[in-house]
Amino acid sequence: MMREEIFLGNGAVALGLVEAGCQVVTSYPGTPSSEILPEVVRLVKSEGLDTYVEWSTNEKVALDNAYAAAISGKRAACCMKQVGLNVAADSLMSAAYIGTTGALVIVSCDDPGPHSSQTEQDTRLMARLAKVPVLDPSNPQEAREMAKLAFDLSEEFKIPVILRPAIRVCHARQNLTYGPLKSSDKKASFKKDPGRWAATPRFRFILHGELNEKLRKIARRFETLAAYNFHDLEPGKKYPLGIIAGGVPYSVMRDILTEEDRKDIPLLKIGTPYPFPEGLALEFMAACEKVMVIEETDTVIEYFLRDREKVLGRLSGHVPSEGELVPQVIYGLVSNVLKELDLKPLTGDGDQEAFELVKGLDLPIRRPTLCAGCPHRASFFAIRKGRAKAIFTSDIGCYTLGLNLGGVDTCLDMGAAITMASGFYHAFAQDHVEQPIVATIGDSTFFHSGTAGLLNAVYNKSRFILVILDNEITAMTGMQPTPGIGIRADGSKGNAISLERVVAGCGVDFIEVVDPYDIKSMSGILKKATKYVKDPAGGVAVIIARHPCVIANRKEAIPEPIKVTVTEDCVECSFCLDRFECPALYKDEELGHTAVNEILCTGCGVCLEICPKGAIVEA
Repeated sequence: MMREEIFLGNGAVALGLVEAGCQVVTSYPGTPSSEILPEVVRLVKSEGLDTYVEWSTNEKVALDNAYAAAISGKRAACCMKQVGLNVAADSLMSAAYIGTTGALVIVSCDDPGPHSSQTEQDTRLMARLAKVPVLDPSNPQEAREMAKLAFDLSEEFKIPVILRPAIRVCHARQNLTYGPLKSSDKKASFKKDPGRWAATPRFRFILHGELNEKLRKIARRFETLAAYNFHDLEPGKKYPLGIIAGGVPYSVMRDILTEEDRKDIPLLKIGTPYPFPEGLALEFMAACEKVMVIEETDTVIEYFLRDREKVLGRLSGHVPSEGELVPQVIYGLVSNVLKELDLKPLTGDGDQEAFELVKGLDLPIRRPTLCAGCPHRASFFAIRKGRAKAIFTSDIGCYTLGLNLGGVDTCLDMGAAITMASGFYHAFAQDHVEQPIVATIGDSTFFHSGTAGLLNAVYNKSRFILVILDNEITAMTGMQPTPGIGIRADGSKGNAISLERVVAGCGVDFIEVVDPYDIKSMSGILKKATKYVKDPAGGVAVIIARHPCVIANRKEAIPEPIKVTVTEDCVECSFCLDRFECPALYKDEELGHTAVNEILCTGCGVCLEICPKGAIVEA
């Protein structure tokens, strides 16, 4: 029986994976990829499928687990965001050389903008670097179809394949129809062959040659893959301008040209940017005097076009080198090129009227901030108290917003809070300077990539305070479980991993656990940790600031809410607004002092401890 459902783009990817008979799916959460694994779990449970799903501790672990399944003959996939592929890159490069016996699909979701990422990096470039095919969907249905194509290619050519949906595909919604879902009956079978699976450098050289031959064959396949690589040239006709696009920009360009009825501007779609379908591109280029390339996020298609004199894109300055190519931006870029070439202009305004109306609303600008009641706010308040001269290294997660509270000086990548703290210590120690350093890292991030850095810091006699902000969840990316709580991806019980045991296993002797809502106790432990770090027999001091996330576990986080108010004793010093920055506190112009927004207030009661005048009291 056929069913119809509106799927999120990530849900469409999940559907494609399951329909293709994927038996193993691993992932580490990260926007915009986070919903793929939960959607796989939903489909697997609703259909009673025998599919293994796993929230892995990081992206490399996810890829390695999936790869092992793929070389045992099964169809496996791992899902991550684009910067997560950096973490898995070492494994990806080798997997491309060694190949598979079953199939391995890596879903790497890009974030042009960036909306919630450290970089705007382009997974298509990573695919080129790793020498693996990459598919670039332009809508959820295409992402679903390409997931199945990726498995077929991987299985046929014994090579990993990347599926690269960008954020507007991941978070779009589309009505999809699908039939009964079935489990694959492929059984694991690993044939020992150390010369391949554990190949030494000499044999890797041979495998590299085999990989290059695979790519040549796949490139020929892509030339005839009319479903994803095609143009609308009229035979024998010449055009003053043609446009080449892929992914989401293709969908935008198609809509613009359709709405404008511009049959005088042909459009070439590239859905498989690597290996590049060069013959199709040459055919298109030959029919056009100039070609404009619209792609996200970097120059991939543009680099593969050989006639540089014809190409208008990032390298020629006609397309910006950063930022998301949203419809109004693309509209403006095409309009500028048409004007430059003295061609018929576009007739619309690219929705500029709507944008001008929005600007005229004079809406307040609110910077991102920690949620009301967030335990991290209390932690940062305590950390900042009396430690203005410290260097504050931090990490990737909700707590990056400690920047607003003056508790974050650096944020490089996952795990760098610890490694940079260690680096700062040695840089200053070399000059015989006793520089205070406080590092902050979340529980999920610590499990992801903190342990190696902590081992290194202890081994090399670094001295700093590490505060692990343990809210017992992976909050920023969608409330996924962490190894610390022992709940697996499908909701079943796993083995909970104690942070205290992991930290002790790294060789740390100073370990204290505190509830950050108790600012007085946390401040006391921070003083104790400072003394330990300075002691000749001391070293790295670790404080685990543990309190449940107020969004994920409201009842556990605040079992007895406290109603608070601000009295007339408030002198408008703005200390609570600037140094504590709880969104439930605001300056009431009518009252003439700070007030509490009862709708936003969670009743955590932490603000009772932070007013220097004692003006915040229980109501």
